[in-house]
This record gives sequence, structure tokens and C-alpha cells, in this order.
Amino acid sequence: MEEKNKDKKEEDNSEKVEALRQMIYNAEKTLQGAKAMLLQLEGKKKVGRKRKVTEEESEGRIIEGTFDGQIMLGTDGKQYPVPANYASKSKLVEGDLLKLTITPDGSFIYKQIGPVERKRMIGTVNQDAEGNYFVMAEGKPYRVLLASITYFKVEPGDEVTIVTARDIDSDWGAIENVIQKGRGFNFGKNKKEDAREEGIIGEADNKGDVDADNNQSDDKKSIIDEWLPDLEELKRELNSDPININ
Repeated sequence: MEEKNKDKKEEDNSEKVEALRQMIYNAEKTLQGAKAMLLQLEGKKKVGRKRKVTEEESEGRIIEGTFDGQIMLGTDGKQYPVPANYASKSKLVEGDLLKLTITPDGSFIYKQIGPVERKRMIGTVNQDAEGNYFVMAEGKPYRVLLASITYFKVEPGDEVTIVTARDIDSDWGAIENVIQKGRGFNFGKNKKEDAREEGIIGEADNKGDVDADNNQSDDKKSIIDEWLPDLEELKRELNSDPININ
């Protein structure tokens, strides 16, 4: 008897719960209809639910990739240009991980997110027959961006420090510092001596310098010879008429 009463009570509660749910549903529906009618009477459009804006949509499309010395190789298999000025000033090397954000207006924004281990070397700036610059360091030529050459204002013959990837057989390097501009001169010598050692002035020019020195010596001798007779005459006059001092 008690079990029957219990079952009946539970059944009544279920019916009441379902009835309350139905009432709430009908009330919400009635409320939505009333709001729609109010907006229509006021001449306003129905405002829908705001769509959730994802981070990608708000900040732009994000792509990650690896720098190869000039461009970024994206994980999507595409190639993306990296501004040479950015790569030069940031001293990017092969293997660096980059994040590219393509903004809604089409701008490219790069950020270095995973720099590889680096090593530094000292080398000399060179230029090949086609005008391409490279740095010869530890017996190997490393290509460098033209923007680095312009930024550091280096020329062939300048000694620089470059950084490359430590664990990658790189073909590219990034100029980090300028050690020495061109080849040094010995300031203890004159310019012509430096030029002769550099091979700029040849033997013919050297001979001309010797002839000029000889001509200067001859001029000095002629002046002395011209004054010698007068000096001898002056000596004789002094000896023949001595000055008496009382």
C-alpha cells in the first residue's frame, strides 16, 4: 500500500514538473513574440544574437613557418615573402621559426617565435661578378641580404661578424657587427709609399720621384757655389784690416 502511494506521488510530481516546463516555454515564446511586435511597432529591425568572433577573425589569419634566408616556408606548404629590412635588423638566420599574421586589410606582420641556436664567425665582405654580396668566413662563402649591406654600409674588403645557424649547414648568414672598414694603412709612411706598396704607383712614378729629389739637390748645390766667391772675398777683407779695440 505504501509503495503504491509512493509511486503515485512520484507520478504526480513528474506531471507537475512537466507542466511547469510547458508553462515556462509558453511564457518565453509569448515574451519573444511581444518583443518582436514592439520592435515592429517602433520601426526597428530585429536584433539577432551576436556571433562569437574568433581570435583569427579579429586579429587576422595566422600562419607559422621557417625562415630559409630570404622567405618563410609556411606549414601550409606556401612561400611567404619576408621584408629584407626586417630580416636584416632582426638578424634572422636559416631555421628560425616565424609567425605571420595577415591582417584583415592584407598587411603582413612577422614575429620570431623560435630562434635556432647560433654561432658567430669573422669574415670579409666580397662581391661576385654579378654584383651579389657574400661574406667569406672560415673558408666558406655565406650569402647575405643586400639590406644588411646597406644597413651597415659595408663594402668589399670590410671585416664583419656574421651569425649563422649552429646545427644547420647554412648558405646564408646575417651581418651582426662591422669590425674594420677596408684594409688599414701604415700611417708612419707617406701616401706615395703606401700607394707603392698597394701597387697603385709603379716604378715609372717612383723614378720620377727620384729625379725630382736629384733636381732639388742640384739646385741647393748651385746656390752654394754661387755664394762661395763672395764668402772668400769677405774673409780676405777681414784679415787685411783687423778691428782695433781700445
